[in-house]
Amino acid sequence: MSDDLALPGALAEVAAVGFEWEWDEETDEGRGVDFEVYERIEEPARTAWWFRLWTGNPEVDGAQFRFFGTTGAGDYVGFWLVRPGAALVEQPVVYIGSEGERDVIAKDLGDLLWVFAAGLGPAEVEEGGSAEPHAGFRAIAERYAPGRERSPEAIVAAAREEFPGFHEHIAALIR
Repeated sequence: MSDDLALPGALAEVAAVGFEWEWDEETDEGRGVDFEVYERIEEPARTAWWFRLWTGNPEVDGAQFRFFGTTGAGDYVGFWLVRPGAALVEQPVVYIGSEGERDVIAKDLGDLLWVFAAGLGPAEVEEGGSAEPHAGFRAIAERYAPGRERSPEAIVAAAREEFPGFHEHIAALIR
């Protein structure tokens, strides 16, 4: 494994805190945030393997992404390397769902940290969920992205406004 696959410090701290999620047998619903940050950014060969399956396109390799987490349903979350010369943490964060969902959910890692601080994970923000703020994630967001607190809805709207072509970009890769 190469060092360029190490998690950025803020994500490593998020992973150390972790997300709480449980299935309620009585209501047949999940509670909490269904998201797990990997120990390292996903190996490019692994990304290429599943991205080809997901798109049905053997010619793509997902090299424009660096995935760092997943949900229990098999959704992926990672950086989209679309800003030339920008650091990894300054790249937009995207969500690619197991059922074909795909969207930009944050303009960069700093914004994603504030989504986590609000008590939401990538799937919950994509689905429009609500939750209780998370003090541990708030402390991380304040340390790495001070003064940038906004509602999850505002964060997602700003990301989608800045990157309106993401959905079509991915649609063009699907066979």
